[in-house]
Amino acid sequence: MARITLRQLLDDAAEHGYGVPAFNINNMEQALGIMEAAAAVDAPVILQASRGARSYANDIMLAKMVEALEEMYPQIPLCLHLDHGNEEATCATALRYGFTSVMMDGSLEADAKTPASYDYNVAITRRVVDLAHWVGASVEGELGVLGSLEQGGGEQEDGHGVIGEVSDDQLLTDPDQAVDFVRATRVDALAIAMGTSHGAYKFSRKPDGDILAMHVIEEIHRRMPGVHLVMHGSSSVPQELQDMFNAFGGEMPQTWGVPVEEIVRGIRHGVRKVNIDTDCRLAMTAAFRKVASENRSEFDPRKFLKPAMEGLKTLCRERFEAFGTAGHASRIKVVPLPEMARRYRAGSLEPKVEGLAAAA
Repeated sequence: MARITLRQLLDDAAEHGYGVPAFNINNMEQALGIMEAAAAVDAPVILQASRGARSYANDIMLAKMVEALEEMYPQIPLCLHLDHGNEEATCATALRYGFTSVMMDGSLEADAKTPASYDYNVAITRRVVDLAHWVGASVEGELGVLGSLEQGGGEQEDGHGVIGEVSDDQLLTDPDQAVDFVRATRVDALAIAMGTSHGAYKFSRKPDGDILAMHVIEEIHRRMPGVHLVMHGSSSVPQELQDMFNAFGGEMPQTWGVPVEEIVRGIRHGVRKVNIDTDCRLAMTAAFRKVASENRSEFDPRKFLKPAMEGLKTLCRERFEAFGTAGHASRIKVVPLPEMARRYRAGSLEPKVEGLAAAA
């Protein structure tokens, strides 16, 4: 049994000083490319599916696919995580289909477009924490609205993302509020807002401290060194993939993502989960374009998908190695869900926040 909870995996990452990339999946080819990369470097894996992915592939297909991956790669601890759950029902149904971790994104209301109040976020996140911990699963919460400090707003991805302009106060997680949020909700991991956003068009220039607020991560980690932090919207949008995409007929405007060195900086300050989706899509579609351009008569989908899987495998392997994830899979002994549930009930998995017991 290789399926692991997010909490156990991130606890291990914190103990050994590494971060774990969380790759979004929608289909078999993506899943196989990621798992092949993990097996090649002995890295544990977070596969995450959004509501859009669940709709595209169907929960039954995703569940059976992950069961197959467990059988094919029994040596790789695999966390199946729900990305950006919008309400309790979305999280509950994910748990029903074998997800070992869910994200309750209470920074937005259930429409996944409207900024929510702090009280709403706390209340709904705590309800999902109670629900998930009863069965031993993990919960990631979010505080602050994911979006660009340059543009003053976010970008929709799979129907999720704030609509309209929002203030810098909303786009940057407040460290004091972060402490209160973790105390009140008991989340296993906290996604913070610090200038990253969904999609490829994150920054109009190489990001600096004015538009990528790494100091927010550092300050929250200083106040809560035992809490696992999450960076969303953290694709790097590599220049070589942009160039390849455009060389074979694409029309991607020049853009900048989150530099790998900044992610590594975040890992040194408590970031344990790093969300990556755009880079995976770009690695595969650049390969599609290359095949289509170089062999216009080709119509066998496998001739497109195999190079695309290799491109994805290369990208994922690079991230496993850069984040220090490589080399840890074979050492981890997976704790099953019933035992995790017992530990939650016993209180041994309470977030490590000063004064938490008094706030209970």
